[in-house]
Order: sequence, then structure tokens, then C-alpha cells
Amino acid sequence: MIDPTPIDRNPTASNVPEADADAGPATTGRHVVPGPDVGARDRALPAPIPIAPESFKSGFIGIVGRPNVGKSTLMNQLVGQKIAIATPVAQTTRNRLRGILTTETAQFIFVDTPGIHKPHHELGRVIVKNALATVEAVDVLLFVVDGSVPAGGGDRFIAQILQRADVPVVLGANKIDRRAEVDAEAIAASYTELRSDRDWPLVDFSALTGSGLDALLAQLDERLTPGPYYYPPDLVTDRPERFIIGELIREQILLHARQEIPHSVAIVVEAVETTPTIANILATIHVERQSQKGILIGKGGSMLKSIGSAAREQIQKLIVGKVYLELYVRVQPKWRQSRSQLADFGYAIEDA
Repeated sequence: MIDPTPIDRNPTASNVPEADADAGPATTGRHVVPGPDVGARDRALPAPIPIAPESFKSGFIGIVGRPNVGKSTLMNQLVGQKIAIATPVAQTTRNRLRGILTTETAQFIFVDTPGIHKPHHELGRVIVKNALATVEAVDVLLFVVDGSVPAGGGDRFIAQILQRADVPVVLGANKIDRRAEVDAEAIAASYTELRSDRDWPLVDFSALTGSGLDALLAQLDERLTPGPYYYPPDLVTDRPERFIIGELIREQILLHARQEIPHSVAIVVEAVETTPTIANILATIHVERQSQKGILIGKGGSMLKSIGSAAREQIQKLIVGKVYLELYVRVQPKWRQSRSQLADFGYAIEDA
């Protein structure tokens, strides 16, 4: 059964030292990571949905762009909590993820999409189709580009798609903290050209530092219309806790083994059993080849131990109480090419 628990805005994070466990035989593809006991689980229930005043604004904002331009980092910065994984690896995001920011005057529902790119397998085609469906299903589009480099062919391709959208578009140039002064004029000119003949405001910002985000929110707020609260004000995502746990595990795989196992992993959280003092989590890491399983387990289970320990630290920020994480690695040949297996792993094509 899917855990329906939403993620609230004020989870309790643990800063106590980590407790490691022995990895066990590498051939088992299994690793258990016990976490520190930080007390009883006392998760607060989300507040009820209030009635919005007449002046209140709300709407769905689709975040689109090429892979690795910082869309997930932006989402996390805007909602003030980590709900989307962000790594240096392109195409990290696979599913549409909603992040919720509620202010005194508006509720922004951000829809983080996978990077739009040329797909090379069935998983890639599903990912891109889901991202493009967002263009037709939101109230405002936030087109994020890498502002540290000039606009490229991928940006121009997406701009052509968004030009046909029947909703307002805001062009956001991210990573301005990395923009070299000597190249600034040429970079700015390339994005001015990108939005020529298009009524798109351009906002420079840094999702990493938070610089420029107030100006970005102001532009988005201008394009929202009066509307209700869609979610309780204290929620930051509509995804269940189990989904976030799986994503946090996948993030650590990308960070620890990104050269050897780029995108051939799928995470299935098999069980989340909770008591007043502990959360027992069982998850399976699916890979496509036996060699990938060996890499993920590592010598004497060292790689899987590192992945499990790092993932447990991130999960501990989400779940109050002791976290006990058990990981298995299984080979599922060519799962990215199978529509039925993609559906089993949660990658079925979404309706617009």
C-alpha cells in the first residue's frame, strides 16, 4: 500500500552521529543501515485547507528546461525544503513533482519536470512525454536556462515549443553566480535574442544562493489569477513520503556511482513500517546488468554501505525517530525498454 502521508513544512531533522552496520556478504545484494534513536515519532497532521480571501491568488507553475539547468535545486530553494533530488548528473528528475509555496497572498504550486532532451530508450520517451504534457496543464510556465553560458540549440528547441503554449511564460536565467564577468554581455545578448518577438520577462537568479528569487516570485505572482487554496498552507509537496524516500536513495546512487551507473537504476520502496520510536524501511535497487549489481554492492559491500548510510542521513531529515534502512540490489534486464516494467516502477505516462 502506498503511504499517503504528505510532507509538511516543518520536519524535525536529526544532527546526531550516524551508526553504521556491517555490510554482510556482497553476493546477497543486501545492506542494512540502522539510524540513531532520536525519540518518539510525533509527526503533526497537516492543517485543514482554509477559505481564501477574494484577493488571494493561486495557480500551477510548470518548471521546464534542458537537463541539468538547476530546476530541482530551484524547487527546493523556493519551498524551503529538500523534496527534489539534485545532482551534477543530467536527467536526474524522472517524474513530475509538485512543490508548494504558500505566502500570505498566494499559493504557488510548482511542477518540477524532467529535462526535455532527445530520448534514447523507452524510459526517456516516457520522461519527455510527461514533461511536455506539463506545458499544456499549468497556468504559468517558468522556462529555466543555464545563465552561466549562452543559449544553445536545446534552449531554442524548447522556446519554440513554449511559444505555442497558451499560458504566460517567464524566462529564468539560473546560475548567475557562475557567470564570468568577461562573458556576461554575450550571454545576456543570447537570451535577449531567445525571447525576441516573445512577451517573456527575463529574470536572472541563482537557485544555489537564493539571489534574485524575490524578483522571480514577483514576476510569477503577477501572472497568477485569483483562486483558492489547493493544499493546506503547511504542505510543501503532494507526493507521498514513500516516493521521497525512494528519490533520496536514488540520489545517493547517482552521487556515489554516477560514472558507472548513470541512469540504469530504479528504486522500489517495498515497505515502510513504523512504530512510535522507529521506522523500518525496505527498498530494492533494480539494475539492468549483473556487472552493475557488483559495482553497486562494491568490495565487501562497501559501496552499498556508503550509499545506504548517506541515504539514511537524508531520510532522517524527513522522518522523526530512528530510521532502519534495508537495501537489496536485484537485476532486472532491460527494464528501461519495457513499458510494463516502467509502469511497475512508477514511470507510466501521466495524463496531462
